[in-house]
Amino acid sequence: MHCAVKVKLVNKLIQYMIKLYEFPPTRSIRVRWTLQELGVDFESHIVDMMAGEHRDPGFLAINPAGKLPVIVDGDLVLTESIAIVLYLCERDSDRGLLPVPVDKRAEVYQWLLFTTTELEQPLWRIALHTSLYDEKERNIEEVALASRDFHEMARVLETHLEGKTFLVGDAFSVADVVCGYTLDWAGEAHLLEAFPNARHYMERLYERPAAAMRISQAFASLEAVRA
Repeated sequence: MHCAVKVKLVNKLIQYMIKLYEFPPTRSIRVRWTLQELGVDFESHIVDMMAGEHRDPGFLAINPAGKLPVIVDGDLVLTESIAIVLYLCERDSDRGLLPVPVDKRAEVYQWLLFTTTELEQPLWRIALHTSLYDEKERNIEEVALASRDFHEMARVLETHLEGKTFLVGDAFSVADVVCGYTLDWAGEAHLLEAFPNARHYMERLYERPAAAMRISQAFASLEAVRA
């Protein structure tokens, strides 16, 4: 192949490589993990939320909500981590992170929604009232209520995981990516002590070769950069 043609092809690949706007400890981990499981090359753009870069006009032009993660795939700009991971799995459907049988796919959707509504929301409430809100806005009673809500739903997951390796069937799916990250978050909040099935399940997932870094590792990497 002529050198000029090769250069054009390389430039085209670079031009259309997926761009991931991320900040390591956040839900960005879900998207990075999914991309790595799919074996998709991508271009990482770190948006330092602790430095307020998510409020910069340049980033707000990409996502007016000022939230992470965001992907740009050609002309498509996509926000919301669950929408992103589902898109990526549909885009590279041959990699099998979404089951083909409609009943199994429905189960994946079920666990995605269960994770983000029943498990993640209490964790988010805890984060708001322990670190994200200004001290005068924090409500310690809300932390106790959210912890109770998490435990109630974690018991449902704990029972479901008895004797299972993955959430749906016998294969790893995008539901495991999302649930694994969320349970790691719960572990950081010291909420998994009573749930050995969930804890061991999460730890097995992070042993996968394509797994992303864990939340504690992400924070450590940020501290190392700032040191």
